[in-house]
Amino acid sequence: QVQLVESGGGLVQAGGSLRLSCAASGRTFSSYSVGWFRQAPGKEREFVAAFTWSAGSTYYANSVKGRFTISRDNAKNTAYLQMNSLKPEDTAVYYCAASRYTSDVRTTNRYHYWGQGTQVTVSS
Repeated sequence: QVQLVESGGGLVQAGGSLRLSCAASGRTFSSYSVGWFRQAPGKEREFVAAFTWSAGSTYYANSVKGRFTISRDNAKNTAYLQMNSLKPEDTAVYYCAASRYTSDVRTTNRYHYWGQGTQVTVSS
């Protein structure tokens, strides 16, 4: 079992930055791929970014590429999502998730564990 707890969300003006954290407990975090997803009101949960545990490959949604950066610190059992140049359309609840898979990490059904989410609101 892996427990995930997100933090770092909040209210920020357009153009600003936030860094989300995902603290993991339980099994060794380094052997899991980590993904960030988001869900806006009335919309489906969508992929934002992911980091695979084997090759260390990173993946980003086109909508955040160049603005968001995913990273992890295995020593701290923590993953991060640095979000820069935020836009109002980035407003959503952001979730981190852990997966034992290293492929197709853009889809929600590839993930075994989820955090409770943290709200990000970007004002215009």
